[in-house]
Amino acid sequence: VITCRAAVAWAAGKPLSIEEVEVAPPKAGEVRIKLVATGICRTDEHVLQGCFPNAEFPVIPGHEGAGIVESVGQGVTSLKPGDKVIPLCLPQCGKCSFCLNPESNFCQKSHISEAQNLLPDKTSRFTCKGKRIHHFLWVSTFAEYTVTPEYAVAKIDAAAPLDKVCLFGCGFSTGYGAAINTAKVKPGSTCAIFGLGGVGLSVVMGCKAAGASRIIAVDINKDKFAKAKELGATDCINPRDFQKPIQEVLTEMTGQGVDYSFEVIGHADTMIAALASCNMNTGICVMVGELDSGSEISIDPMLLLTGRTWKGTVLGGWKMRDDIPKLVSSYLEKKFNSDLLITHTLPFAKVNEGFELLRAGK
Repeated sequence: VITCRAAVAWAAGKPLSIEEVEVAPPKAGEVRIKLVATGICRTDEHVLQGCFPNAEFPVIPGHEGAGIVESVGQGVTSLKPGDKVIPLCLPQCGKCSFCLNPESNFCQKSHISEAQNLLPDKTSRFTCKGKRIHHFLWVSTFAEYTVTPEYAVAKIDAAAPLDKVCLFGCGFSTGYGAAINTAKVKPGSTCAIFGLGGVGLSVVMGCKAAGASRIIAVDINKDKFAKAKELGATDCINPRDFQKPIQEVLTEMTGQGVDYSFEVIGHADTMIAALASCNMNTGICVMVGELDSGSEISIDPMLLLTGRTWKGTVLGGWKMRDDIPKLVSSYLEKKFNSDLLITHTLPFAKVNEGFELLRAGK
């Protein structure tokens, strides 16, 4: 058993508490990882506010990390101590019908199919003050050590800087893949991205890599515009600068609406605006943002009747164990610069300050 620090969420609506926790050794088919770096993603904020589906408290959140394998359980063959890895909040079991389908990336062992608050044997590897602590998406990267199933870990290039590639565990991969894999953005096309956080900016990068000729970035925080332009946006617009709905502005700017739109915020009204802003016949709108658990959206069916496509994406459509190592290799070959997404680097003890920066849009 390893004793280390972790940021524990004891209850919804409370700040994280840095605690000393015990991390049990990996059982058969499991891996124990020493985490080196983690990103903070808005999904973690959903957990803290109690609006993430089926999460249970107390819990160690965090799902965007990178580390080094410390030990492996019986039967683990694809990983060994010392390997650099990214734990995967979307597993790839390799056996379910979705994993076996080349067009699907949504493993049926994922949290949306069956809760990942405990490891597959329905026990936890975390205890604190004599209490069982829940896992989050099996990865719980807000701990100095974590235990995950082997099929929820990707081995990456030994040269990868862990403090930079931790973003590939969720944010960067989700946004970049939403453009490349889910929308399949075509060269010369027009795109609109609603929301310019880390994931939205990654969508901008994906649209640029795919050869889009016009990339319109939409946000009410104009401080995000300079970074969006640096990463490839051709236009930046603030909905508050107009008297009319933003979908009308985008339709006027492009003539028939954009070819591809992406909602990367997680609000019902912006989801409808994103859908309405793409071409009424061949436009594709991709839902990347995450609404609060239990939310509903009502839309005018005419938005879809004329031929638009409205689709969601999970982790950017990547088959995680197969594709994350390839993305890391592309990063090392300097095919894109995801380092530009990193705004602040904080010591682990200041994790709550990180959430304050997130809430402030910084």
